[in-house]
Amino acid sequence: MGDRHSQLDQDEEKRLEPSAMPDWVAPMLATLTDARFSSPDWLYERKLDGERCLVFRDDDGARILSRNKKALNRTYPELVEPLESACDRPFIADGEIVAFDGNVTSFSRLQQRIGITDPDKARESGVAVVLYLFDLIYLEDSRLDQLPLRRRKALLRSTLAFEDPLRFTAHRNEDGETFFDEACRKGWEGLIAKRADAPYHHSRSRDWLKFKCVNQQELVIVGFTDPKGERHGFGALLLGYYEDDELRYAGKVGTGFDDRTLTELHAELAKRERRTAPVENGPDLDSVHWVTPELVAEIGFTEWTEDGRLRHPRFLGLRDDKPATAVHRERPKV
Repeated sequence: MGDRHSQLDQDEEKRLEPSAMPDWVAPMLATLTDARFSSPDWLYERKLDGERCLVFRDDDGARILSRNKKALNRTYPELVEPLESACDRPFIADGEIVAFDGNVTSFSRLQQRIGITDPDKARESGVAVVLYLFDLIYLEDSRLDQLPLRRRKALLRSTLAFEDPLRFTAHRNEDGETFFDEACRKGWEGLIAKRADAPYHHSRSRDWLKFKCVNQQELVIVGFTDPKGERHGFGALLLGYYEDDELRYAGKVGTGFDDRTLTELHAELAKRERRTAPVENGPDLDSVHWVTPELVAEIGFTEWTEDGRLRHPRFLGLRDDKPATAVHRERPKV
């Protein structure tokens, strides 16, 4: 593949940080915004609805880690060998593992793979996965954090061999508004706008911005209600989020569950049942069962109401790549 130094100018060479490969680097996170804009100083990527991961490739092979350092090799075994074959030099790359429902990435479908730790069962799940890589953080003997994004993406594309199930995350330049409209028409979750000359920040940054076509975020499960009629397991999940170190009630969700989820999730909730409410402003209902707030759910919804409740929420799946205490309400920033 391409030689790194032949692609860098003198200034970029000075920005390289010679280093042994770190065991871990925190991922860069995007900031939600309601603003939509076009700019020659920004590039625009499809927002993928999957599981964020970092890939560490060294002489011992490839390690896939979630954003909270959970090992994912056994959950997605079909990605390991392609990653090891993609490049024979040490590298760290940033990406997202997705499953498709038609032409749209579906977290609900990926949910059937998340949490599986038996490679044979993972392969037999019937859910094919793809790994989109969109950034290169380390290569050979140097950290690339201070290189501009556009250069890091160019190095990523020229350094790794991309064949399914590995894909390079393409981008468009300048025309973010038209691309956003197109993304929404296609049923995508949205776009990520990225400042083209920005370094890689190991934190949340306004150099990466989320343009969302639909509202979707993680919320903490704080309780559940009894099922009614022929339904089994539970009726609805009660949800919350942390704000100022307090767990605030966000409403309940009663749709988006299949029979398997109702059974398996109810068993997990029953293990965590408690007498007292973990939220101060939850509903006072006889049918409520409160639980220790440990499980995190991905929820789609139309909007937040003025009193901080979800409107038309839908359960999409459980997340195990983020601790409950890190779940906050996402508020758009201009």
